[in-house]
Amino acid sequence: MSEPKELSPSFEPVAQDATDLPEGWLQVQSMDLDAQGVARKPDGKVVFIDGALTSELVTANTHRKKNNWEQASLVAIHRESSQRVRPGCPHFGLHAGACGGCKMQHLHVGAQVAVKQRVLEDNLWHLGKVKAETVMRPIEGPAWGYRFRARLAVRHVIKKGQVLVGFHERKSRYIADMQTCKILPPHVDAMLMPLRALIASLDARDTCPQIELACGDNVTAMVLRHLEPLSADDLARLRAFGAEHGVQWWLQPKGPDTVKLLDEGGEQLSYALPDFGITMPFKPTDFTQVNPHINQVLVTRALRLLDVQPHERVIDWFCGLGNFTLPLATQAREVLGIEGSEALVARSRENYALNQALALGHKALSATEFVARNLFEMTPEMLVADGAADKWLVDPPREGAFALAKALADIEQSRIGAEGAGPLPAGAEGWTPPKRIVYVSCNPATLARDAGLLVHLAGYKCTAAGMVNMFPHTAHVESMAVFERA
Repeated sequence: MSEPKELSPSFEPVAQDATDLPEGWLQVQSMDLDAQGVARKPDGKVVFIDGALTSELVTANTHRKKNNWEQASLVAIHRESSQRVRPGCPHFGLHAGACGGCKMQHLHVGAQVAVKQRVLEDNLWHLGKVKAETVMRPIEGPAWGYRFRARLAVRHVIKKGQVLVGFHERKSRYIADMQTCKILPPHVDAMLMPLRALIASLDARDTCPQIELACGDNVTAMVLRHLEPLSADDLARLRAFGAEHGVQWWLQPKGPDTVKLLDEGGEQLSYALPDFGITMPFKPTDFTQVNPHINQVLVTRALRLLDVQPHERVIDWFCGLGNFTLPLATQAREVLGIEGSEALVARSRENYALNQALALGHKALSATEFVARNLFEMTPEMLVADGAADKWLVDPPREGAFALAKALADIEQSRIGAEGAGPLPAGAEGWTPPKRIVYVSCNPATLARDAGLLVHLAGYKCTAAGMVNMFPHTAHVESMAVFERA
């Protein structure tokens, strides 16, 4: 387990000398990246407290000690935060068997947003030495029923004589005994107990470890991972359940490439981006955003910030199945989408062709090319070979876009003749860097690292940054930043 990270206070702490408190009491000064309260003992030692909120006076039980810090669990609250709320789910909490899917249900959702915004700002400054000129208003959406994608663990617990379906317990490999889940769409939440009964009825109940959920606008798909072939009776049970509950079953006997529909036909899994007239078909194991409500707003804001003009060429890095690429193709002269997965590139091309066909009688999509490439091995030479673009959209996984940012920085350092810089790559004399970059991030630490390269070495300034509450009640921080040529 890595060392906890302390942040600056998320809210103004109450001024009180720790030495004035009754013995054993702690004043919580802030919250950390894992939604733990951060307090200091009279001797200055930091204590990370599960379940405690900023400004509270608490007592806690220490269960891990290091030289400079301790980890503890909340025992009692002597002064409660005004931001503390009753959790919306009975399985949330610090009790034995509590679900580990959420970490912040005890904190008002508006305060959750404030904490995450501070995480973003702190990371940008402390890790990248970057401060955004403007802090954008957070993107928020429904706090419940938002999770249209989920990986549910399955376990037949022989000793208990029951099947469990859900997320893992807090800090445990065991599956929580979940009877409801309020972050799942209501119709899926209502299916949890019937799902348990279904798995319990299967001949293969001991060899089905996982169900992957993927909801589209009109289709609810479930991928059943099974380690042995399913009997005819089991297939009949799945079909009956699907007919009763409106589930499109997919089967996965081995790796992700073995996923296939139980029965061909029926409506295709897809979601819409109505602001751009785009429809995005996808397979249940493809990467799509967990929260479709937020995704629609995210795409719209990203393109508004990019401000693409009809004469401009745009590159969409880490394009996936075209979530940003196809909307960009409604505005730009030319778009290049680059992605590491061959399968997603193939899906992008299919989605482009579909939407081009749907655009008959309307404005056609601009010329768009999709390329598969390992973007974690990007070089200045490769960057120049892709040609100049007026704008970039960057949407990397948690690892960030270090190689891409470094390649851009290396070219700039060569161009200005910085000490230790290498020669300009062939063809770079006429190559121009993008005027604007919109960077969508699911990890503020790697965003901050890459922002440091862009601002301090690549010739950009960070004009705006803001958080996106893609995962309410969790400590996950999604964000967006805008970089302009300085």
